[in-house]
Amino acid sequence: MHFVVKFFPEITIKSNPVRKRMSRQLKDNLRILLHRLDDRIKVLKDWEKIEVIAPDAVAHLSDRIEEVLAHTPGIANFARVRQYPLGDLHDIYEKTLSVWGDKLDGKTFCVRVKRSGKHDFQSLDVEQYVGGGLNKNTNAAGVKLKNPDVTVRLEIRHDKLNVVEQQHTGLGGFPLGTQDPLLSLVSGGFDSTVASYLTIKRGIRTHYLFFNLGGREHELGVKEVAYYLWNRYGSSHRVKFVTVPFEGVVAEILENVDDSYMGVVLKRMMLRAATAIANELEVDAVVTGEAIAQVSSQTLKNLKVIDSVTDTLVLRPLITSDKSDIIRTARAIGTEEFAANMPEYCGVISVKPTTRAKMERVLEVENHFDFSVLDRAISERELQNIDRVMEEVAEGTPDVEVVEEPGDAVVIDIRHPDEEEVDPLELEGSEVETIPFYRLNNAFAQLDPEKKYLLYCSRGVMSKLHASHLLDAGYRNVAVLRPHLPHRPD
Repeated sequence: MHFVVKFFPEITIKSNPVRKRMSRQLKDNLRILLHRLDDRIKVLKDWEKIEVIAPDAVAHLSDRIEEVLAHTPGIANFARVRQYPLGDLHDIYEKTLSVWGDKLDGKTFCVRVKRSGKHDFQSLDVEQYVGGGLNKNTNAAGVKLKNPDVTVRLEIRHDKLNVVEQQHTGLGGFPLGTQDPLLSLVSGGFDSTVASYLTIKRGIRTHYLFFNLGGREHELGVKEVAYYLWNRYGSSHRVKFVTVPFEGVVAEILENVDDSYMGVVLKRMMLRAATAIANELEVDAVVTGEAIAQVSSQTLKNLKVIDSVTDTLVLRPLITSDKSDIIRTARAIGTEEFAANMPEYCGVISVKPTTRAKMERVLEVENHFDFSVLDRAISERELQNIDRVMEEVAEGTPDVEVVEEPGDAVVIDIRHPDEEEVDPLELEGSEVETIPFYRLNNAFAQLDPEKKYLLYCSRGVMSKLHASHLLDAGYRNVAVLRPHLPHRPD
């Protein structure tokens, strides 16, 4: 297998030193990600592109390689190609026919050529010769230069011919690690997850900060979606997940802050805590999912008052976004279901919240707040590596039976639909159902209580965690199927 990866256009217009640095970072990121699939996959870089070359022995990983390329920041597009030594026009035609001949049946087509180097022919010569040959010697419906059913793409680079089999759009943005890191305030809802995704896409190593306002279920939900974002879009770099226990801060606000200023004061307390954590992690900015006027605390007047508690840069990538646009992005990146199923939590809800907070009034109401409560919350923060959050959440949960063979049990694949689609679970002779983990609690109650169910995920961590929650809920017909480990074919 051979893939040609093209840089995001903003990389190509940078100065030579910056372009070299960014392209080298993208190559290193891809090498880390692809070597997790198989260390025989090669990642090669030149000035114009990156090439990913996988031996025939890992052909079964083609979909997973494409999944990595599609979700790695810094890539404009990538193509799966057949590469050949460059011959004459007729040889180019024959190579193209061998790849595309059977795929043109009943379809209109055109041939498009990109060429670099010195040759005794022009790109148009290749298009006309190859297009004429394909039109004559296949069952195509004919050549159509505008809006054809199929575009046959060829790339000629000096003495090499690439016949493009498939071309895919990349994520865009900058390679992760090319920008300074920041800290994202995540609640698990639509807004904060989309904001975090946008910073990752822009090449920013994004740490996560969660304010626990009460409830293990909410903490679990936020850790799940943060882990999903990191694993899908940013796992070439390690990041931190920080939890700050904020129940005491909320209680202090409810008891000692005027009703109309509760929301603004809570955000100021969060930003104070975020500043302390950002300083600890040595990052210079925090990001939030706030959008103008979405809720009362997000008017311009209120945001100015909230931001006045810190000198740390506060970024709001969604500031002018409509809620429908945010949800649409969440759907595209795979976080919509997380947000829609996020457990509710108790926070600060004002009856008549102010939309035009005045600084002197804010300072007055904060005089009644015991700041030692905030200091204690910050000091009790928990800092974890993102790749360990799910294992640590699982610690202390009930023991779960783990089996290696399903037998008569029904296997439930609880992975995210995107992961399940790329690598479907196939167990000969066993019944397999797909229920994403974020729907499992509600769906399990509808299953046949007389049957035994085995939860499955790729690493076994999420399946153990959710099995333990079902055991806590009183179900006794649940266990875990040990995940199969990837292996190399001989």
